[in-house]
Amino acid sequence: MDIALVGDKTYPQQWLPLLRERLPQDRFFIYPDLDDPAQVKIALVGSPQAGELDALPNLQLVQCLWMGVDTLLSDRSLPRDVPLARMVDPSMVNAMTEIVLAWVIDFHRSLHQYRQQQAQRRWAYIPQRIASDRTVGILGLGELGRAAAQALNRLGFNVCGWSRTQKSIPGIACHSSRQGLDAVLEQSDVLVCLLPLTPATHGLLSRRVFERMKRGAALISLGRGAQMVTADLLTALDSGQLAYAYLDVFEDEPLPENHFLWTHRQVSITPHIAARTEPRTAINVAVENIDRVRRGERPLYLVDLEAGY
Repeated sequence: MDIALVGDKTYPQQWLPLLRERLPQDRFFIYPDLDDPAQVKIALVGSPQAGELDALPNLQLVQCLWMGVDTLLSDRSLPRDVPLARMVDPSMVNAMTEIVLAWVIDFHRSLHQYRQQQAQRRWAYIPQRIASDRTVGILGLGELGRAAAQALNRLGFNVCGWSRTQKSIPGIACHSSRQGLDAVLEQSDVLVCLLPLTPATHGLLSRRVFERMKRGAALISLGRGAQMVTADLLTALDSGQLAYAYLDVFEDEPLPENHFLWTHRQVSITPHIAARTEPRTAINVAVENIDRVRRGERPLYLVDLEAGY
């Protein structure tokens, strides 16, 4: 079977040796260097250019190598009759849980404030609180949100969460609906956004959300940059409504060098690294879905094109 890696984020130097070792019976190509586009049955994609997938007329599966598929879905030339699968890999889930824990604890233990004191060469104690004093709200209770919520719960934090559809997770107060979202916001000392980007979540992190959070709470933004209304975030930080923001995703990436967020004393920035695909483990998902197509079975982690994830 002919399989093509398509797009500028497929990192063929990492994927090709693993794919050829695991699937020696198949032929792998890097788009557009193909023997015959009509022979390609599966596209492994990063961020393809508009029209690239439409040039492969006999696709049976588009396997995204990333968990987020909003960029793909925004391409009007994406073949809507071809199954689209996202990447859900345990190492990505673990990586996201690690960053959520790191930043929740950074805020909870006042480490962000101690870093500022170090820069001032100031030795001063900040009152210490225990985990059960804090409530962490998780927006998005899919694979990533569930794992992060359970890890926080094991550490003793109170955890509540919101999702588009009602979920049930032991030990976690799960909510849905607009009223449920407000309930999560009003309880949260720390709010973690892990939602996919959809029309419903575009611009969600805005004045309305910030004003309903506890005064002095922290925001951890790990979904997509377009979910943030940056002007509203600045207002919330400068007014003290939000004490701190941890930002990993931005509407413009890379974040411009002259952007005010780089030097804002109440902001920590990372360059969209919370949960990058690790080919050494994600190869198992890719191979499983390729074999499922070969056997005529339903691939794992198919995207609902209407829901957007």
